[in-house]
Formats: sequence, structure tokens, C-alpha cells
Amino acid sequence: MTTQEALEPDMTSEEVTGKPPPNGGRVEHMFQTTKFADFIDRDDALEQPEHIVAQELSVWYREVEAVKKINLGIRKGRVTAIIGPSGCGKSTFLRAINRMNDLIPGCRVTGSLLLDETNINDTRVDVVALRQRVGMVFQKPNPFPKFIFDNVAYGPRLLGIRNRGRLMQIVEDSLRRAALWQEVKDRLFENALGLSGGQQQRLCIARALAVDPEILLMDEPASALDPKATVHIENLISELRGDYTIVIVTHNMQQAARVSDYTAFFYEGDLIEYGDTEGIFTKPKLKQTEDYITGRFG
Repeated sequence: MTTQEALEPDMTSEEVTGKPPPNGGRVEHMFQTTKFADFIDRDDALEQPEHIVAQELSVWYREVEAVKKINLGIRKGRVTAIIGPSGCGKSTFLRAINRMNDLIPGCRVTGSLLLDETNINDTRVDVVALRQRVGMVFQKPNPFPKFIFDNVAYGPRLLGIRNRGRLMQIVEDSLRRAALWQEVKDRLFENALGLSGGQQQRLCIARALAVDPEILLMDEPASALDPKATVHIENLISELRGDYTIVIVTHNMQQAARVSDYTAFFYEGDLIEYGDTEGIFTKPKLKQTEDYITGRFG
């Protein structure tokens, strides 16, 4: 099956920054673990270390198990796409990586989710420091009703940076990394709500990058955007690859094939198949995966 054949068809955020802990914003190392590399070829497993590792991870909404005993290793500096039909646990798994599920009443997590071999669900983990390391971009752009400058400087200011020159450099660097600087450099002190939808989403990405995260989570970041703005977001993801570990949830099969190095297929809370994106889309191991990516269900 060719790539073309495989692709033919037959949530508000909370700003998560704060004062860094004494260790400079790094979560303390507390547990030694065995890493998972069982879903991809061993030769490929040597390419990059695993940055995020789920071990028997389950997420419950009261009595409903939304994510079921997931074992998954996400590689450092690579783009991993999570695909699957609505309600399959994609976004729930994504939010587990920076403990955004903690904000949902009745939600509980079992199993382990390791960031550089530290279980982030341990009660001793500083959640603010964790979210500084793991940024998140949501489905709908959600800039603050402030100046463009203040949107990007918000996190660094909460981290204690007050020097105007330093803040300006952070804002410029973050906007450049988000491929937005040239479009807004003369508008920094205009309200961010005056930007287009695509520009607002890139501003939200810049805001996340301003606190210097290691990991960037994207929950359907282009689903509310027009095709031109979507191209900007996809190009940006490609440019950020290597500097950040990126995990993107998407319903768009073509987008997953274009931007990701690895793809995980979820269905009804289970991880059905995980592997390099080319293999998933051209030669999936399971018929259920093939049926989904070719549009036979979902």
C-alpha cells in the first residue's frame, strides 16, 4: 500500500509557570526504571533516548478508564503523533504528560509516567516546575487580552525575570522560534486579540517556548485554523524538531503523516499500534490500524 493509498478516505488552558525550585526547575531524580523500546525496531531504538515513558499508565474519570495500561516510549527531539477516533483517550494521555488532568475533579492516574526516568506522578514532584519543562498548546488559540509583548513575557516574569532588556530578548527569541517575529515586531504593544487566528496560535506557541521547555504538547493545534495558517503551524513543527520533544494529537491523517517521526494509534483507551510514521501509514502491522488510517472507520 502506497502512502497516497493509505491517506485516501474509502479544550481553556491554565497558565503554568511559577517560581522555580532550588534545583533550577528540574524535577528531582527519584526512581531508576527499565526503559521501553518494544514497539519499534531495535536499530531505530538506538537513534534517540526515550524522553517520556509510560508504564502501565491508566487514567480514570471516576469509574471510567479512559486510558488503559499504556506502555509507550516517546523519543527525545522527535515528533510523535497520536491518532485515533474521538473519545479514544488521545487528549487524556497528552494531558497526563504535564499533569493537567490533576485539574479535573474525579480524575486519577495509576501506573507510571516517566520523564528522564523520574515518575512525574510521585507526590514529591513540583508540578509547577514540571509544567515549566513540559509546555502545552491547545486546540483553540487562547492569548491573554494583553499586549503581544506581555503575552510572551508573562511566564518569564512569573519566573522572576524583571530586567527589561532580558525580557525583550526572550520575547524576540521566542517569537522568532515561533516564526512570528517578522509579522509582529512593529506591533508588540498592540492587543494580541487583534491578531489572526493562525497568528494567535503561533503566539501561544511562543508563550510556551518563552519559559524554555524541553517538551511541547500540542492538542490539535491546527484544527481551528484555515489551510494557510495550518501550513504555518506544520512548518513550525518541522523547524522545532530536534530542539524539542513534540507530541501532537491530531485527527488529520495527512497532517500526522507530514509532520511526525513516530505515530501512536489509540482506540477506546488502548494503544493499538506504535511505530515509525512511514511504517504505520504504508505498512501497518494490524488490520485495525489500516482500517482506521484508510477511513474505513473512525
